[in-house]
Amino acid sequence: MENDALDSWMDSVEPYLPPLASVAQEFTALTRVPIDLPTALFLRARLAGHVLPGRTSAGGSCHLLEAADGWTAVNLARPDDLAAVPALIALLKGMEGEPLQEVVKRAKGAEVAASAQLLGIAASEHASVSGPPVRTERLGERHPRDIADLRVVDLSALWAGPLCARLLGLAGAEVVKVESTTRPDGARAGSPAFYRWLHDGHDSLVLDFAPGALAEVIAGADVVIEASRARALRRLGVHAEEFLAARPGRVWVSITGYGRDDDRIAFGDDAAVAGGLTGLDAQGAPVFLGDALADPVTGVYAARATARSLATGGGELLSLAMSACAASLVPSPC
Repeated sequence: MENDALDSWMDSVEPYLPPLASVAQEFTALTRVPIDLPTALFLRARLAGHVLPGRTSAGGSCHLLEAADGWTAVNLARPDDLAAVPALIALLKGMEGEPLQEVVKRAKGAEVAASAQLLGIAASEHASVSGPPVRTERLGERHPRDIADLRVVDLSALWAGPLCARLLGLAGAEVVKVESTTRPDGARAGSPAFYRWLHDGHDSLVLDFAPGALAEVIAGADVVIEASRARALRRLGVHAEEFLAARPGRVWVSITGYGRDDDRIAFGDDAAVAGGLTGLDAQGAPVFLGDALADPVTGVYAARATARSLATGGGELLSLAMSACAASLVPSPC
C-alpha cells in the first residue's frame, strides 16, 4: 500500500477519529510513547494488500446483509462458519440451496444475528450496541508503580489484546506472550510481518492449557491481558478476582465482543458494525470502514485504560467490549 493508498484509508475514517486521537494522546501523556494511528489502524491492510471495503470486509470474510428491518453483519471467518451456513439458512426458514442474502431479506436483523450466534458464527445487528467502552471494577488494593517495572502476561490473540501489549511493551513493560500448544494464535495464519510487529521484543511461552498451568504462569504477573470467556478461564483455575486481591497494584484487562457477561463471539468487523462504526455508500446504505476496525480501536483504548489504572495504583478489572469501543467513535446525531 503506497502513501496515497494509505491516505485513502485514513480519509475514509477521518470523521470518526477525534475520540480515538484523544485516547492515544492521553496514553502518550501517561507513558511518553506516541501512537501512530495510521500504522496501528492500517498496517495489516497494507501488508496484506487489501483494498477499501464495501459491503464485504477488507479481509473478505464478513458481509453486510440487508434484512427486513435494517442491516446485519455475518462473519464467516473460519471453515466451520462456512460449513454452518446451510444450518443458518434452515434456522431462518430458507429453502435448501437458497442464497443466504436472499433468506436474510425476509428476516429481522436481530433474528439473523441471534440465529448465527446460536451456531457459533460471529454476527451482529447494525448499530445495536451503546455504552461505555471501558468498565472499571476495583477488586484489589492500590499500589502505584512505573510501567517499566512491570511484567505483562498476554493471554489474548489476534489483534486488540496484542496491540495493547505492544504499546505497554514500548512503554517499558516486560511482555510475555502465552499460547496454547493445541490452539495457537490465529494471527499466525495471516501476515508474518504483521505478527512480528505486534509481538516485537516480547517473550514467547507455549504450553498445555491444563488446569493449574495458567495460574502458575500469571502468578508473577503485574498485568494480565486476556480475551476469553470468564468461565472458560475459571475452568483452567484462573480467576481475575483472586489475581487482583492477591497483590496490590495489579491490573486485569478483559477484552470481549460485548462484555464479560455476554457470551456472544465477535471479530473486529462484525463488532464495528454492532457499534454502528460504518460508512455510507452513494445510496446511504452502510459499508465497512477500515480493516476489522474495532480490533485496533479496542487495543488503543485498552492500552490507555491500563496506563491510567496503573498511574492511580491499579487494583482494577478493566472490561472492554469491542462493540462499545467502536460505538464510542460514532458521532452523535445532530
